[in-house]
Amino acid sequence: MPVLRLQAPYDFELSAERYRAFGPDLANLWHDGGLHRVVGRREVRIESAYGGVRVEPLDAETEPVVGKLLGLEFDLEGFIAHAPPDSVLARIVPALAGLRPPLAPDPFETLVTSITAQQVSLRAAFAIRNRLIRRLGKQAVQAFSFPSRERVAATAPAEIRELGFSQRKAEYLVGLARSDVDLDALAELPDEEVKARLIALPGLGEWTADWFLARHLARPHAWPAGDLGLRKAVSAFYNGGRPLTIEETRAFGARFAPFQNLTAHYLLTGLRTLSP
Repeated sequence: MPVLRLQAPYDFELSAERYRAFGPDLANLWHDGGLHRVVGRREVRIESAYGGVRVEPLDAETEPVVGKLLGLEFDLEGFIAHAPPDSVLARIVPALAGLRPPLAPDPFETLVTSITAQQVSLRAAFAIRNRLIRRLGKQAVQAFSFPSRERVAATAPAEIRELGFSQRKAEYLVGLARSDVDLDALAELPDEEVKARLIALPGLGEWTADWFLARHLARPHAWPAGDLGLRKAVSAFYNGGRPLTIEETRAFGARFAPFQNLTAHYLLTGLRTLSP
């Protein structure tokens, strides 16, 4: 298989840990030591290789999606070399050497995933999301394509609700799919404008907008202070496990500038894989 070269250090299995942490993800499926994703009508397999990752097939259609999925937009080298002086990061970053956080390739999928995860555990969210993928997506070989915006727009909220979504979440998903917002065009806007456009849509709040900036657009200053997992991570690593409010967590973000986003990813992965 062709090899996509990545700057060392790079640990593929560690970087893809999120796709195994909360149960299977049918659209980004870890199978037999590799990550599977449907691009167009083809299933792509990504696996570890010397100097990077092996990708099959690797061509003009699949390479941009794979690059996004592997988090190539992040300035990881700058973060490692110039991270703010901080005793916690000084321990976590070397301990997680080779971690390049993955990104969500598609804006609609990113928002649907966030809506699914509102007010439920991530394990429950993955299970519900998988039911949506099975019902409205298409299986290639191992992985499924994520349901298209058009497919969700043509689906009644009642059918979405049958999959385990609440009535409101079902309405939010269909409403998002049927809205006239150009989600791809959001990439051209500054952070605050992206957040304003998203929050104006029913069911999308600041938490969802922050994760859109962090996990899809790879914006360096994105810091999802309202995320319970991030609050727990900051609490565990910096506050002796004592709970922090959203405002307290938001204030912590300033110390990590200009690498708030990468810091959030490292803290979350560290909470799952290291001892605080």
